[in-house]
Amino acid sequence: MDTPAAEVDIDARLVDRLIRAQHPDLAAPLTLVASGWDNVIYRLGTDLSVRLPRREVAVDLIRNEQRWLPVLARHVEVALPTPVRVGEPGEGYPWPWTIAPWFDGRTVADVPPSGRSGIAVPLARFMTGLHRPAPADAPRNPVRGVPLAARDQVVRRRLEMSSRPAGLLSLWERLVVLPPWQGPALWLHGDPHPANFLSDGTGLAAVLDFGDLTGGDPATDLAAAWLVFDEHAREVFRSHVDADEVTWERARGWAVVMGTALAVHSDDNPRMAAIGDHALDQVLLT
Repeated sequence: MDTPAAEVDIDARLVDRLIRAQHPDLAAPLTLVASGWDNVIYRLGTDLSVRLPRREVAVDLIRNEQRWLPVLARHVEVALPTPVRVGEPGEGYPWPWTIAPWFDGRTVADVPPSGRSGIAVPLARFMTGLHRPAPADAPRNPVRGVPLAARDQVVRRRLEMSSRPAGLLSLWERLVVLPPWQGPALWLHGDPHPANFLSDGTGLAAVLDFGDLTGGDPATDLAAAWLVFDEHAREVFRSHVDADEVTWERARGWAVVMGTALAVHSDDNPRMAAIGDHALDQVLLT
């Protein structure tokens, strides 16, 4: 699936005008880092980044980050892209935007799976700190944190579209009928794939992209066990998270949900497709 077209033209000149108009003390050279599905990201000088929605659908997501990341950052030990400054519409740009810290490092997606074990324990600690009851006004997300049964039809369609082994369908049919989460809705990152984790070479430097932030079933985030790790690191990760057997198996189901999405809908992004393929290979192992 091709990346959606931008609804607003964003270039360095526009971003520079916004910064100079609203936060002139932070003006510095800009370097384009990414133009993704929802946002454009520039590096600002050496220590900051600028994140701007490129589609209207992403506006609420960035507002959620602006509101809630300062709250969540108090409960976790790893760095988050907590806003340094908040930008407002202006200079012809219609939406809010964020200036956040720039984190040096390498996304875990760019590290071979066999080399990711160093983040297993800090990632487990991050999730333990994050997974606390979310308030009633936490962001709502119809595709994360919900019962697996709510994703049944879309997963089946993806499996029909793919050439994955037949064992995936039988696995999914077993996992989707597991009892749903019975506890309170917990805070979730919501998109725990390796491109959203930053490594400093030895451990976890930062957790990125909270656009799917929501409350719900912690199994959603625990799907990282299959999205990120191989068998050995997965066991290390599991030994440091508090998850009963049913929750752990639901997490495996969430790895199928996310893995099929990435494997089927990343035709123009081999890096993300590889993440999906890895996850689907791993769920068939354990």
